[in-house]
Amino acid sequence: MEVIYEYAWLIPVLPLLGAMLVGVGLISFNQTTNGLRQLNAAVIISLMGAALGLSSALLWSQLQGHPTYLRTLEWAAAGNFHLSMGYTIDNLTALMLVIVTSVAFLVMVYTDGYMAHDPGYVRFYAYLSLFGSSMLGLVVSPNLVQIYIFWELVGMCSYLLVGFWYDRKSAADAAQKAFVTNRVGDFGLLLGILGLYWATGSFEFNLMGDRLAELVQTGSISNFLAVLFAILVFLGPVAKSAQFPLHVWLPDAMEGPTPISALIHAATMVAAGVFLVARMYPVFEHVPAAMNVIAFTGAFTAFLGATIAITQNDIKKGLAYSTISQLGYMVMAMGVGAYSAGLFHLMTHAYFKAMLFLGSGSVIHGMEAVVGHDPALAQDMRLMGGLRKYMPVTGLTFLIGCLAIAGIPPFAGFWSKDEILGAAYASNPFLWFIGWVTAGITAFYMFRMYFSTFEGKFRGKDEKIKDKLLKAKTILLEVDAPELAPTFGPGAMKKGELAATDGHHDGHGHHSSSPHESPWTMALPLVVLAIPSIFIGLVGTPYNNYFERFIYSPTESLAEVLEKAAEFDPHEFYIMAGSSVGISLIGITLASLMYLLRKIDPAAIADKIKPLYELSLNKWYFDDIYHRVFVLGLRRLARQVMEVDFRVVDGAVNLTGFFTLVSGEGLKYLENGRVQFYALIVFGAVLGLVIFFGVT
Repeated sequence: MEVIYEYAWLIPVLPLLGAMLVGVGLISFNQTTNGLRQLNAAVIISLMGAALGLSSALLWSQLQGHPTYLRTLEWAAAGNFHLSMGYTIDNLTALMLVIVTSVAFLVMVYTDGYMAHDPGYVRFYAYLSLFGSSMLGLVVSPNLVQIYIFWELVGMCSYLLVGFWYDRKSAADAAQKAFVTNRVGDFGLLLGILGLYWATGSFEFNLMGDRLAELVQTGSISNFLAVLFAILVFLGPVAKSAQFPLHVWLPDAMEGPTPISALIHAATMVAAGVFLVARMYPVFEHVPAAMNVIAFTGAFTAFLGATIAITQNDIKKGLAYSTISQLGYMVMAMGVGAYSAGLFHLMTHAYFKAMLFLGSGSVIHGMEAVVGHDPALAQDMRLMGGLRKYMPVTGLTFLIGCLAIAGIPPFAGFWSKDEILGAAYASNPFLWFIGWVTAGITAFYMFRMYFSTFEGKFRGKDEKIKDKLLKAKTILLEVDAPELAPTFGPGAMKKGELAATDGHHDGHGHHSSSPHESPWTMALPLVVLAIPSIFIGLVGTPYNNYFERFIYSPTESLAEVLEKAAEFDPHEFYIMAGSSVGISLIGITLASLMYLLRKIDPAAIADKIKPLYELSLNKWYFDDIYHRVFVLGLRRLARQVMEVDFRVVDGAVNLTGFFTLVSGEGLKYLENGRVQFYALIVFGAVLGLVIFFGVT
């Protein structure tokens, strides 16, 4: 087995090799490379499959008890400073490698069907492979500097993928928003890394934690500095994992193709933030104030995302806010010290959220045959309904995902979410209450999504709804991009003329009277992902604790974990589980009464609680506030700085030049070359000085 560890470096290198080969082909032989679409896809999928096989072998070896493997080489040295690069394989690394490679592999298979008609098919595969390689490199990194390098590479790949359809203004804006928002968090992370190195002299996770605790205890550095450094590092995960207040980029990232939405939300970019919190846990654990900040940030984000998801009509935006909420659960778990529970939920969420996003892509793919490629129509749940009859595989797998995320036993999400809620209750009952209420809201909005999409009567041919949605889109465009508004107005959208603004850019309008099931390349990954969405939670039940015995805090020993497991109280578990399942069932019941049985009118309730409804519909006004404060505010500041630059800086430079010019012009008349004249000037100057000093 040791030989596997010696070649573990191939796991991130194989997808990188695929991206490089295809990228060089696109640059050098563009037409030929684009012509060999299937071959390029097969190469990239095969290389990711090989990485998945190697990752699975490493996970099996770690499950058998293989010790942590570390391989490094000196990358830079100056005096006492030494920086090593390499890779490490431990339990957490092995688990994350399998999660990333398995989800990425299935997303790549799915992409063949979803992007079949897109002219950027080959380029998209190259980006996907580079994205996967970046995340895998981040996972195996043995120190904070190497993590930061891959951290930035992940951010760059997300920019390329979110803005893949860059000819659409909304996609280009979303890519910029994601990039800029993440730069805010990454700058904080960089400051935190530098501060921790200044304090501890190390970039190694465990060494930093131990030395920081020792320095605070001895008074060598103040507790304030320790808290500051920890929170600065946490800013990186706040941005990457879309935690409040840097959560605003994630819903806009839905402008990218659906496969990348699945990969970002399930296993790569947003998972990177939670993974970094886990890696930095030895540092955070010794700073209680930072742990409290992490816990309350996660709890508030979970509630925030859930309350906004309630009113979303775009199926992808609803899932995006769901991701924000679920990431909040994971971050809250880390903050309350439930290291294992947070990573357990990361694992289960990766599979059922990937399935839900790919399911939404399957729905959009089927809807485009009826309503065309305009996302205002193809992604709006108000035009859906009854799709289970037309898309049985997509409908069944989507239902499984909804049951899993709602926390209904025995599906995967129940076991991981319940473990987080139990840990939160033991740490702070208020945090548990927030998580418990959020669980009910989650069940409500997910089944609102399911019932609106898959049950009832199909509404895709309702011209009144279409016109209403297109008018709403025209109004938005008149505000954001007036030059594009005529393209999307109801008058421009005559039958057979729907613009190809989304999806595959093939120019096809609607050409079918009903949706259709997706091809096997899209349906098969859904079926495969449904299996872990149902069963993978069973590895972490409180009765066996397999997961907790494998993934536990680096500051704990296995003996301590087993001792805690032996204290398991089944009665307490039944009470906690019963309460979380109970509120989830209440949420599902309300959703069924509103959107399935139509016994309750959602519009009437919205009118009664209009301020709260408007708050949710407008995303708590965060986008508006940020636009006014940061976008408009910074523009105003920039104009003032430009004014100062023009009047003061440029004025000073121009005045200096003018003075030099005038003085030079005046002095040239004194330069006549006669020595007697120069002697007279010197005599006059000396006489003037004598008179001046004589008078004074």
